[in-house]
Amino acid sequence: MSFSDNIPKLKPYSRSVSIVGVGVTPFRRTKDDPNLNGITEGELFGYAAIEAMRDAGINGKDVDFFVHGQAGPGWTSNFATPNMHVANWLGMKGKASIHQSEACATGYVALETAVAMVASGTYDTVLSGCVEMPYSIAHPTRVLTERRYGTDAMFHETLCSTMTRDYNLFTKGILPFHFESWLQAYKEEHNMSDEQVDEVLTKMSINARHMASINGLSLNFGKDYTDKAHESGMETAEEYLHSKYNPKLGTWVRVSNFEERCDGAGAFVVMPTEMAYKYTDHPIEVLGVGHSCVEYANPQNERIGTINAYKQVRELTGLTGADMDLFMTNDFFLAQQLLSAEECEYLPKGEGWKYMLDDRCTFKGDRPVQTNGGRCHYGHAAAASGVHDIYETVMQMRGEADEHQIKDHEIKHAMIRGFGGGQNLLCLILRKL
Repeated sequence: MSFSDNIPKLKPYSRSVSIVGVGVTPFRRTKDDPNLNGITEGELFGYAAIEAMRDAGINGKDVDFFVHGQAGPGWTSNFATPNMHVANWLGMKGKASIHQSEACATGYVALETAVAMVASGTYDTVLSGCVEMPYSIAHPTRVLTERRYGTDAMFHETLCSTMTRDYNLFTKGILPFHFESWLQAYKEEHNMSDEQVDEVLTKMSINARHMASINGLSLNFGKDYTDKAHESGMETAEEYLHSKYNPKLGTWVRVSNFEERCDGAGAFVVMPTEMAYKYTDHPIEVLGVGHSCVEYANPQNERIGTINAYKQVRELTGLTGADMDLFMTNDFFLAQQLLSAEECEYLPKGEGWKYMLDDRCTFKGDRPVQTNGGRCHYGHAAAASGVHDIYETVMQMRGEADEHQIKDHEIKHAMIRGFGGGQNLLCLILRKL
């Protein structure tokens, strides 16, 4: 018997729950920006939370409970009980709250947790959100307005803490090679050449960067790879992506296929669907959340966890990836867009790489994937990134995504595949009412 056979079946929510408000900060590297240097976690979280409440048409007095998420409160902020550090910024003093931390899956767990609270009947209105400042981290004993750079050496120590150290140790080489294991299996299963893998990753980088470059919330707003090529004296994005400016990190993965760390926050408000109609004509209902945790010691643990979480939510809702109009996914390695979209049946097995090459997965295509540009180009603020995926999904469903709005078809159903800590997998299905 496989441990995957022990995954429980999900039960329907006791009452329907919908998202009624969303808010985010732009993703920025605050220490490098004179206008933002010195901003704190409370200000970022407060900004996003107030925007979410404003979007919902409520204020702090209307919220019953709030959920705070941060992937690395210890190493980025030197926080314990971090929810206590932000409550005063959003009018929540005295109200109940909790903090949760599930590495880069924290933003998705933020929705799962808030929905469960409302569905249980314990609370009617819950605000949930995440903040992260991994680029501009706090000093352990100084005021929060004084920041320092979060270095790769610090980040490596943090990554060590995501793995069990009972009988083994995290090594510096594990990142590209561990995460490439799923890509290698895909390549072998579908008889792809190294050149084809490179071609696909190059096209995905160009398209993701373009979507990020036209999104005002993005770390890389205003500049795509063609622009960067011209700045470097090259003619094409393809030439730039095969130059010294984009070296390999593994067998196939290059710098353009890896996350860009930054700072930011995001939040949302959920409430019972029957109550949501008082605030919006089109609530975004959360139909279900599949969830599976498979730790690093298992080969292709991300793939196994994705299969488990997708199976749960598919059996609960009766919907498959093929029924979705948009697919969002944690993609701090760019290939995860392709791999998870196929595993969740959003793209046909063995054909997804061709969809990527044919530009069918951009906001202009018929099977859009990660329309904000993703972690490698929009930016990655750990816990906050999952909330930004939820924000992007809601804005696309409302038809309010501005320059990168999907226009060829209505977004009625969307799937969000969450992933964090290298081992925490979720699969969420949202429906526009």
